[in-house]
Amino acid sequence: MNKVRILIVEDEENIRRFVHLVLAAEGYEVFEAVSLQRGLIEAGTRRPDILVLDLGLPDGDGINLIRDLRTWSTIPVIVLSARSYEADKIAALDAGADDYLIKPFGTGELLARVRAQLRRQHIKASTGESLIIFGNISIDLVKRSVNRAGEVLHLTPIEYRLLTHLISYPECVLTHKQLLHAVWGPGHIEDTHYVRVHMANLRKKIEIDPSRPRHLLTEAGIGYRFCRLEKYQSNGGTTSAISVANCSDFPGG
Repeated sequence: MNKVRILIVEDEENIRRFVHLVLAAEGYEVFEAVSLQRGLIEAGTRRPDILVLDLGLPDGDGINLIRDLRTWSTIPVIVLSARSYEADKIAALDAGADDYLIKPFGTGELLARVRAQLRRQHIKASTGESLIIFGNISIDLVKRSVNRAGEVLHLTPIEYRLLTHLISYPECVLTHKQLLHAVWGPGHIEDTHYVRVHMANLRKKIEIDPSRPRHLLTEAGIGYRFCRLEKYQSNGGTTSAISVANCSDFPGG
């Protein structure tokens, strides 16, 4: 089995070496970069499974690296930063970061967060599906790729996160706020139009007939539901033969 590859983008040598040693001791293959531009180059050439990122880089703000990265990659990003203000955390998460750890940090917590991201990406998971198929759509959760009838679908990072979050809770009604919190972060908890706009775009790519969706269904006034088996929905947002699932274990409800 190939080793999990982790890229560290950090300009402070002591911290960079320390994190490198900690991760390498766990058996991960570790690469380093000391600047924003070098980080983007390494991310493109090394194709890491996880990016560990400092925000205060000598040639720019790490948040800009996240934004650039998210135009072509959905790899998990764990931010390591001395910035402890809530606004900084929200800015990083909204830009596309997956986790945020404040310096100084414990090695145990860092490793736990790395493992959590790996579980979510199904790289080290011993159970659960890594390939989801419904209709003519296939989603490879390890490769983070989506295909329709054998052709690659080009989803934006937001569309991919929205889709994979919905399929993680099949038959569950996920509210607008739950989706906003999970996909966009707490800074957009009231921006329900975000969900509507991106869901419309996602349906155009996923559904055979976006005006009559069969998998990405609307629960009028509440949110959305993913149905693996085809179930017809009219423009009015009503579904046939759909029972309400118990989704009480959904975080952020």
